[in-house]
Amino acid sequence: MSKTRLMMPQKTKPKIGIFGGTFDPPHLGHLIIAQTAVEDLELDKVLFIPAASPPHKTDRLTAPASHRLAMLRLAIKGNKQFEATVLELQRGGISYTVDTLRSLNEHYPDAQLFLILGEDNYAEFHSWKAPEDIVRLASLVIYHRNGYGNVKGSSYPVTELKGPLLELSSTEIRKKVSRGQSIRYFVTKEVASYIKSKKLYIG
Repeated sequence: MSKTRLMMPQKTKPKIGIFGGTFDPPHLGHLIIAQTAVEDLELDKVLFIPAASPPHKTDRLTAPASHRLAMLRLAIKGNKQFEATVLELQRGGISYTVDTLRSLNEHYPDAQLFLILGEDNYAEFHSWKAPEDIVRLASLVIYHRNGYGNVKGSSYPVTELKGPLLELSSTEIRKKVSRGQSIRYFVTKEVASYIKSKKLYIG
């Protein structure tokens, strides 16, 4: 009598999205991109990672890290698949993506990592520190932005993420605040209240 071999179900790797930036301030565009990634790529969660000192934005001052982190936590509050991490803030110095991915691979050795970038960021990807190592450590996920067409003919394997083309930018939001204009519908109500209470971006 032959014995029937039971096949044990294979354990699937957790799928984690990595979404870095200054988040100065975090806006609805950031949240829409992250949610689109969760749904289209079936991610288990998205890690939002505020930078300590972005290597491509050294020409301007950012709001203090404590404020950017507080706003980010307010923005993602209530979404169990969104998580803010202080990895780069604790490390300090210039926040290189490759260093962050190396740390995350040690922390999540069994996970599949997806690095989420806008096409505007991807346009500068060739100039980043160790791009070849980045694509080895994580899959690139590119979100479309108006005026960019850098995904086609890419030198690296990428996954295109398609969603609403919302041209929101933290730069424009800061300008609106400095001019005394409303940022309603640009950021969450909680973030708008925080900016007002802490008198950020004024003057």
